[in-house]
Amino acid sequence: MHASFSYHAEILTILGIVMMSLKQTKILLAFLALCILASAAPAFSAPAEFKLKDMSGQEHKLSDYRGKWVLLNFWATWCPPCLEEMPDLVMLYDKRKQQNLMMIGIAQDYQSEKQVRDFVDDMLVSYPIVLSNDSVRAQLGKIELLPTTMIYNSQGQLVFTKRGAISRKQIEQVIDGPSNKRGP
Repeated sequence: MHASFSYHAEILTILGIVMMSLKQTKILLAFLALCILASAAPAFSAPAEFKLKDMSGQEHKLSDYRGKWVLLNFWATWCPPCLEEMPDLVMLYDKRKQQNLMMIGIAQDYQSEKQVRDFVDDMLVSYPIVLSNDSVRAQLGKIELLPTTMIYNSQGQLVFTKRGAISRKQIEQVIDGPSNKRGP
């Protein structure tokens, strides 16, 4: 009887290891899939023009900013990486808005305008904020991962897309890169 109990215990132990291994494999595969999605090319094409209305009612068209770099940052109030990158974005915008940069934040997946407005006020966001809606999605496509940042050069061409958090340094490397023409 004791040998039978030991045998069953060994089988249960082996079964437990196999089950744990399967769970870990599933977690690893899910993680790898997210990594691949985050680094893959976006599933949308860059518009030649867009027209977005911010929360203060001002309209922003890509063509209005020829001669300046334009950065679109898609974010949500519940997104930790979005929260982490915002101070860098605010500092960069405040430093370059009079020179060669226009930045527009596009709030995704929000409950109300008040929720977004309160969040923006708390974060001291100084650049315009657009509330994503059907019109915005029709022009810019569906964003699959937050945050996502799109950077247009001073001629209005999409030159860089980053899915996931971005830093001020990464943005400056794109804008100030040796092969890029700087705005006025």
